[in-house]
Amino acid sequence: MQFSHFTDIGLRTIMRLAVDGDTDSRVTTKLIARQVGASEKHVAKAVSRLVDLGLLEAHRGRSGGLFITAAGRAASVGRLIRELEGDRDVVECGEPEPCPFLGACRLRRILADAKKAFYAELDRYSVEELVTSSTGGLLQLLAHPGANGSNERDEIS
Repeated sequence: MQFSHFTDIGLRTIMRLAVDGDTDSRVTTKLIARQVGASEKHVAKAVSRLVDLGLLEAHRGRSGGLFITAAGRAASVGRLIRELEGDRDVVECGEPEPCPFLGACRLRRILADAKKAFYAELDRYSVEELVTSSTGGLLQLLAHPGANGSNERDEIS
């Protein structure tokens, strides 16, 4: 399976926010976009969807920013991807023209079973678990750049 760019940015965004243990730090869409290598527009769309799902909170104003919720930390990776990607079939058997094998095709059933197994495996992991792995170290550097000599957090506008 291949995920959309939107799902990829959504995953990067929530992982970046999950690594911030303290809720006092101000993280903006602009900062996340720089840190995860994506456009601010794409991150903003992903943030909007994650807020709608109750996985992030966005506060406006001088002391505002983006914050991951308890539900966001606990969300399974499988659920998150299903929500961002949509629960589409692996192949579109009826679009734009119906497949001539549609009525008796075993491949369609096999692919559906494989997709179910794929998501079942992803459901075993939470967002929190993603940031406590070796990826967590890299995310910590992104979240706290002063540790490597730079001070990117001061550049927030």
